[in-house]
Amino acid sequence: MKNSIDDIYITGKLLKSARIKDEWYRDITDPELILEEIRKKSVYADIFTFRQRLPDSIPHYKYHTIYDSIAALRIHNYTEWWNNQINSKTRNAVRRSEKMGVEIKKASFNDEFISGMVNIFNETKIRQGKSFWHYGKDFDTVKSEFSRNLHREEIFGAYYERDLIGFLFLAFTDRYAMITQILSFIRHRNKSVNNALMATAVKVCSEKHFPYLVYAKWPRGSLADFKRHNGFKKVNLPVFYIPLTLIGKIALKLNLQNGIRKLIPDSVKNIVIIIRKKLKSLISSKKWK
Repeated sequence: MKNSIDDIYITGKLLKSARIKDEWYRDITDPELILEEIRKKSVYADIFTFRQRLPDSIPHYKYHTIYDSIAALRIHNYTEWWNNQINSKTRNAVRRSEKMGVEIKKASFNDEFISGMVNIFNETKIRQGKSFWHYGKDFDTVKSEFSRNLHREEIFGAYYERDLIGFLFLAFTDRYAMITQILSFIRHRNKSVNNALMATAVKVCSEKHFPYLVYAKWPRGSLADFKRHNGFKKVNLPVFYIPLTLIGKIALKLNLQNGIRKLIPDSVKNIVIIIRKKLKSLISSKKWK
């Protein structure tokens, strides 16, 4: 797909980066052409950055390169995934969900479904030890935000006794399918809802002959375990950074293109996460009310 200046947006406050819109869905075909347009039209940014997409793990360009880790599942067929890419614990989780009466169905993005999403989003302020991004969003906000990519997505709902208790948004690109949202009620965790939704995602990819299923970036903690147990592996893909200003050059020299937080060692981040979880647990407990 041909790229142009209209495909670019700016992120960052102190350090401004120019990025391509929908970078997970398409490739940069001519970065020099975009750089020329940026300079001609005086787009204010310190760095222009773009990524290569799966399965291109070998850099095609000689720009400043940093590798980004994503979670990817190689899809052969559903039987291969079930028998060889997941363990017995994950298989039992999928079976448990079905035995407990959870039904996975293709869904429509209608008012009833959106209301169910809002209820799930607003169940708790904290997920995985962090403030939950979607907590507190109302019906209109959720409808607006999640309708943007419906032209390339399929939606699946997890239902228990006719109530929506989880959902999956599955997007399709020219190279792979991608999970853009998978979530369920914490209070229904015993029903292994997310495992059932993941099994549905793999089944759909197998039926549509997609060679890969992508599930965002490779994280830490319990989410990494969930991805690993469902057969996902960490894949490193090149991300390119091109300085446009002196500030951009200095940032790349100091490895600050993604902010200072990226320089903090994982061991320190893990300690901070543990402390943050304990503090938030204390604050939300009855002793503090």
